[in-house]
Amino acid sequence: MRSVQSLKIVEMLRLRSLGLSQRQIAQSSGCAKSTVGDTLKRCADVSLDYETAKTMSDEALQVLLYPKNANATRIPDPDWDAVSKKLSRRKKLNLQYLWEEYRKENPTGLSYSQYCARYRKYRKDSEKSISLHEERVAGEVLQVDWIGDVMPCVHDPKTKITQDAHFFVSVLGVSGYPYVEAFPDEKEISWVQAHVNALDYYNGLPRILRPDNCKTAVKTPKYYEPDINSAYWDFSQHYGIAVLPARSRKPKDKSLVEESIGWLETWLLEYLHGQEFFSFYELNEAISERVEELVRRPFKKKKGTRLSVFEEIDKPALRPLPERYIVAEMITRRVSDNLHVEYASFYYSVPFKHHKEQVILRATPLTIEIIDKNQNRIASHKRRYKGPSYVTETSHLPKSHQFVKRFREFDGTRYRNWAKSIGDSTYFVINSLLTESEAEEQGYKSCMGILQSSKKYGEERLEAACGMAMNLGSCRFSTVSNILKKGLDKLPAVSEKPTPEHENIRGSEYYV
Repeated sequence: MRSVQSLKIVEMLRLRSLGLSQRQIAQSSGCAKSTVGDTLKRCADVSLDYETAKTMSDEALQVLLYPKNANATRIPDPDWDAVSKKLSRRKKLNLQYLWEEYRKENPTGLSYSQYCARYRKYRKDSEKSISLHEERVAGEVLQVDWIGDVMPCVHDPKTKITQDAHFFVSVLGVSGYPYVEAFPDEKEISWVQAHVNALDYYNGLPRILRPDNCKTAVKTPKYYEPDINSAYWDFSQHYGIAVLPARSRKPKDKSLVEESIGWLETWLLEYLHGQEFFSFYELNEAISERVEELVRRPFKKKKGTRLSVFEEIDKPALRPLPERYIVAEMITRRVSDNLHVEYASFYYSVPFKHHKEQVILRATPLTIEIIDKNQNRIASHKRRYKGPSYVTETSHLPKSHQFVKRFREFDGTRYRNWAKSIGDSTYFVINSLLTESEAEEQGYKSCMGILQSSKKYGEERLEAACGMAMNLGSCRFSTVSNILKKGLDKLPAVSEKPTPEHENIRGSEYYV
């Protein structure tokens, strides 16, 4: 005969001890009268009364009253630890799939219902079904995620293409007050921009951000020290927020946003379903209006609304916002042999000591910043959209390269202006070198050599030397250089007084 549950056996004995008839016991326990009679007879056969039965375990009571069932061959259990690990590591697996695999290897094994029942008992006995209550603190944690479902609802009338909308969701603190925004993708820039907009929406700062382990948040998920994505790290540093990602495959770590996503999929996405929008701006206006309506709906199991709890509890606990963060694109680059890194077809210089190193390029609409592996900024450039492809800071180059670069930057106008700042004689010599050459560029090296002499000898001596070269009619680099080397410019000027009259001097008439 099929065994009766231990709890009902104890209850039957209790009612019997109170003097109730079998009919009354059957009505109270929800069993047939025959079942009550058989159970009480079994108890009488083994001299089992209520006081003894209530102290026995379920298993002991079943063995005592139904020994044949206890002696029946029991199908051995699968390895429930292995089953549990598979389910936790692979989200798409379920018990039915694992049971079907089990039956292929054990055709006479457990039925599906028994498989599930024994697994639930294993979970209960091993305490794996027990969950820890998450204590929420006002304004402390902002949980963030993408809604898994996308919606093709943004239609471009020009291209006739319909774009998918991806929905970012954040929920705050105790209230679960949500912020929702649609984007055309889930890329890094969209992810960071969504966070900036969310903080503006809440008009305050939480202490902690809790994303999952998506690539836009975490480069390498690790239990103790997750490797935070560079752009996300930069954003969090600006606002002074700690990023504490949820553990891998532990959705309960951010249960509030997971619950909110389920709620929003019903009350927001179903509301938007079938509507057509012609821009993401228009879509986000509709989202804002709908969410504003939803947060005013009263809770079913407690007083207030999401909006009222936010304004009363979460909002006062938020820190003030700093200056708005400018969203930047963060790209990893390796410094090339010519000490430049590329972005959008332009090349920006990096200090030569970082040659061949891997760096992070941070691009905003106005600037290009270069950051080393220790998160230190090592270079900053004004972003270029047109003009020369290479943007080079001379101080980034080795000294030998700095000289060559400066030389290449000079043209005739710059040489003339430099010479004019020294003096008229210097300008005359430089201008002569540039104009006497068949091509102006042929005189550049000589001009540079002469003008660089001012650093060694001083501008006054160079001006004097150029004056002498001009009087000699030899406006050459070698002439000026020899004058300076030999110090001829320091000698007193030769007197030009006329030769005095003398009787031995022959006049012009002598040769007539």
